[in-house]
Amino acid sequence: MFGLGFAEILIIAVIAILFLGPDKLPSAMVDVAKFFRSVKKTIGTVKDSIEQEMNVSEIKEEALAYKKELLKASEDLSKATDMTQVGAELTNLKDDMMAESPKPSAPKAPITPEKITFEKKIKEDSTNV
Repeated sequence: MFGLGFAEILIIAVIAILFLGPDKLPSAMVDVAKFFRSVKKTIGTVKDSIEQEMNVSEIKEEALAYKKELLKASEDLSKATDMTQVGAELTNLKDDMMAESPKPSAPKAPITPEKITFEKKIKEDSTNV
């Protein structure tokens, strides 16, 4: 205990008996035992709080990593849905397409729209002719 041998403990006990006397020695021993018990309890509490703090720091690091991932995903999503950027890319694409074909093409015949109806067409029977 504390690097003390039997001889040193015996000398301390004799000195305590001489200074305190046989009347106060038992109460002094109880007070010393209470002091060592409270020191042991305090050391245990400090140890637990340090372990808990170490665990909290690991959780904080994980939370920060998740936060960084979420912020990156949010930035990617905002870039993908940014209409001004999409419009700029389409304008660049249109400019690139116009630069590739320097000769204007000949005007094409206008396309006539077809009439869409829900009437049933009658099939002509070609075998009766």
